[in-house]
Amino acid sequence: MSRPPNSTQHYQREPDWAPRQTPQPYREQGYGGEPPRRRTPPPPQRSPRRPEPAKPPRVRKKRHWGRRFGLVFLVLALLVGGLVYFVDSSLTRVDALSSYDGRVADTPGTNWLLVGSDSRAGMTPEQEAALATGGEVGPSRTDTIILIHIPEGSGATTMVSLPRDSYVSVPGNGQDKLNASFALGGPPLLVQTVEGATGVRIDHYAEIGFGGFAGIVDALGGVDVCLQSAIDDPLAGISLPAGCQELAGSDALGFVRSRATALADIDRMNNQRQFMSALLAKATSPATFLNPLRIWPLMKDTASSLSVDEGDHFWNLASLAWAMRGDLVKTTVPVAGFEDSDVGNVLLWDNDRASQFFDALAQDRQIPQDLLTSGP
Repeated sequence: MSRPPNSTQHYQREPDWAPRQTPQPYREQGYGGEPPRRRTPPPPQRSPRRPEPAKPPRVRKKRHWGRRFGLVFLVLALLVGGLVYFVDSSLTRVDALSSYDGRVADTPGTNWLLVGSDSRAGMTPEQEAALATGGEVGPSRTDTIILIHIPEGSGATTMVSLPRDSYVSVPGNGQDKLNASFALGGPPLLVQTVEGATGVRIDHYAEIGFGGFAGIVDALGGVDVCLQSAIDDPLAGISLPAGCQELAGSDALGFVRSRATALADIDRMNNQRQFMSALLAKATSPATFLNPLRIWPLMKDTASSLSVDEGDHFWNLASLAWAMRGDLVKTTVPVAGFEDSDVGNVLLWDNDRASQFFDALAQDRQIPQDLLTSGP
């Protein structure tokens, strides 16, 4: 059914020429013509944090102190062992304690024979002049002969000076001065002569020359001694005042060699024992063996300066020094006097007293007080 044309509900068709409308994006207008305010976008919504998984408890590593200590100890042991081997291999060895028919049987305790020779081996002419050695004079002779007895048990170590001019029997050479045995047959004949004269068997031997002695003293930084009287000896190259003083190597050598005193050889033996005691006391003091700058030069100079028996080692020398670090019995063989002989002026032992004297050492007993010779 058709609608009437005048009806209000009549729909007219839009003309084809009307422009089409383009939709515009919405823009917010500010109040009163003000530019629109920018809206701060809301912060992004974070998703709720997931709880982190619980960490396992931290396990503390065990400190292996025992392993570390063992490693340090091993390194130190290898270092010390290497040094000892080096020093021991630096020693000059001689066949001093050779076997011979009729040798004295083994005696208790430990007996050393210490020899200071006048050898200039290895010294330059300048060193000889500085030490006032006088140059080479033929076969080596002994300026110092000391017998040291270390008891097996308790008791003091005994240091006995054997005068070099002692008139004794030298095997194969008749009666002669004790130091002649060294010049005639070296260390083996000297040891045999001492064993025959004393009845004491020698277990160890050590010998040092002029240059080595001075070097050891200098390595220690000098040695303190006290002189009761001044010593002026141009032949020994010294002029020392009375009183306590420190002696360097050259002065120390002159001190133990000098006979420019009232009792000549007797005073010299006393000075030698005094100096040897002071030297060993300083060498074994904590100030020396705990100081690497002092103990190493001392060990090196000692090893390069000493001649020992083929069976002796550095640790034997260390044992000797340790045994002599305390109180010592310092004495000389009992003497009867001097006389002229076919070999010159010689020193005679008091045979009865000397026999008792050395018999006590051979039996590892302390020497009776009435047989001891007083001295430093």
